[in-house]
Amino acid sequence: MTATDRSIELINAAAQAAADRLAHDIIAYDVSDVLSITDAFLLASAPNDRQVKSIVDEIEERLQKELGVKPVRREGDRDARWILLDYVDIVIHVQHSEERVFYALERLWKDCPEIGLPEDALKTRGKAAEHAQLNGVPEGEQH
Repeated sequence: MTATDRSIELINAAAQAAADRLAHDIIAYDVSDVLSITDAFLLASAPNDRQVKSIVDEIEERLQKELGVKPVRREGDRDARWILLDYVDIVIHVQHSEERVFYALERLWKDCPEIGLPEDALKTRGKAAEHAQLNGVPEGEQH
């Protein structure tokens, strides 16, 4: 089984919204073969809590406006270190860069196929490391 066309449409719209809000390291996985509860995961990160919230708000607004969907669940708002948006068909994780490194969700899902994303989203790959380097944080010590 593979992610439905609708799931891929949602993932691409969410990825573009995240890229427009300067998210880092956007990646999506087709998890439909290993999970029965959702088709795909989108992962993105940002260097501070305010930007995490901004990215999530933009994703939510864009999916509502363009595709007429609202999340059935939104978790993690209080600290804005890791916010999860559950749209049933897809689940979006927007994490603070430190949480992204610590929890390393990519390791869990690395055997699942990646979903192709818009060019703007692909250009975000490596931005977390670049941001850390620019701010004097040695690579690997982003916690």
